[in-house]
Amino acid sequence: MESPHSLSPSSSSSYSSDGVTFDTEEPRTPLAVRRALHLINSGEPHLCLQAARDIRRLTKTSQRCRRQLSQAVGPLVSMLRVDSPESHESALLALLNLAVKDEKNKISIVEAGALEPIVSFLKSQNLNLQESATASLLTLSASSTNKPIISSCGAIPLLVDILRDGSPQAKADAVMALSNLSTHPTNLRTILETNPIPSVVDLLKKCKKSSKTAEKCCALIESLVDYDEGRTALTSEEGGVLAVVEVLESGTLQSREHAVGALLTMCQSDRCKYREPILREGVIPGLLELTVQGTPKSQSKARTLLQLLRESPYPRSEIQPDTLENIVCNIISQIDGDDQSGKAKKMLAEMVQVSMEQSLRHLQQRALVCTPSDLPIAGCASEVSSK
Repeated sequence: MESPHSLSPSSSSSYSSDGVTFDTEEPRTPLAVRRALHLINSGEPHLCLQAARDIRRLTKTSQRCRRQLSQAVGPLVSMLRVDSPESHESALLALLNLAVKDEKNKISIVEAGALEPIVSFLKSQNLNLQESATASLLTLSASSTNKPIISSCGAIPLLVDILRDGSPQAKADAVMALSNLSTHPTNLRTILETNPIPSVVDLLKKCKKSSKTAEKCCALIESLVDYDEGRTALTSEEGGVLAVVEVLESGTLQSREHAVGALLTMCQSDRCKYREPILREGVIPGLLELTVQGTPKSQSKARTLLQLLRESPYPRSEIQPDTLENIVCNIISQIDGDDQSGKAKKMLAEMVQVSMEQSLRHLQQRALVCTPSDLPIAGCASEVSSK
């Protein structure tokens, strides 16, 4: 007998599974998709469970299947409400895959009422279910439409609880979800009221500084230090500023941009209060490197922060311009400890060397398109072609 997966789309055959017969004459919708939709709408618990598992598998990597199976959202959300942990996890994982990279599905899942059961699963003693619920909120919170709704359902305090006490994977997903939610103005104050900084700093200390988790930790910290409570919490937490400085030194380009942004916000808010705590953690070498190798935003922020960290808060006269070298040398003279000062001086020398090399390359490029017109080439007038 021929395998159902090898049936030609134009065949008039039929396929029977679990007592359900499918006509194979619909070429545009894969047989597996139609089968899953039929089973999920059957109302039979064991068939719905199988359908949820099939939907999870079909939507794991296929954007097309996510669209074709969008009709399954309602029945899957209903499965979250039945008294069956097995159904909860299977339906949750299917919904999670349906929501990945699909804005319409993200919104329809929330509109179908999924948030109430998902938020309740954050308090579950079943760690697998708790992890799946956290991952689902991470995905759903990527939608700007969903952000205020997720907050209004009471998810933020529970996410902070997981950030403090959850499994390593749940903690990583929780901080990413909170970072997503923090981009909505009204959510940021709610997050701040849960005192998340200690848990964020603890996670930042333990994770790889080049990881996505570190990037989201620093993004969240950058948002929270806009408030005095956030700045105070970060400096009060042992190793808090140091953890941010370490990301500034060895994080991804985006992480380093968030890190320098957080430190700059602190220093701009109260230079006298935050200058010393920032300098104490050895920030100068990382800042010098950022002025040359960071993103355009990082470079600008690093230069501004270096100016603020200088001993004198007032700009110099035009006769004594604020060159980066002057700013850094002024800072170095105020730093205690030969080791840190030596590192900063070495970094400054390397920075100047890189700057000179960049200037030389620029001059060489200009020379290529500026051939002197008074040099005859084979008796003909020279021509410079545009590139």
